[in-house]
Amino acid sequence: MDPTHLHQIAVEAMRSRGLLPVFSPEALQEAEAARQTGPERGGDIRDLRHLTWFSIDNDDTRDLDQLSVAEPLAAGSLRSV
Repeated sequence: MDPTHLHQIAVEAMRSRGLLPVFSPEALQEAEAARQTGPERGGDIRDLRHLTWFSIDNDDTRDLDQLSVAEPLAAGSLRSV
């Protein structure tokens, strides 16, 4: 299948669900500013990028606050966060 056609299908699927297929100039500026300053350090902020996560959201959910991580513990048990 033509990659251009697949891209158009993805754009239409996003729009039909009320999502924007491209970032606004303001969002791109904010992301660039964050990249330039880097992450905050200290306080309660911990870098958890090393953890493998999964999402239990429905396909129409627009947020990412329902992410889960399972960590193996001793004796074969798990801790879910």
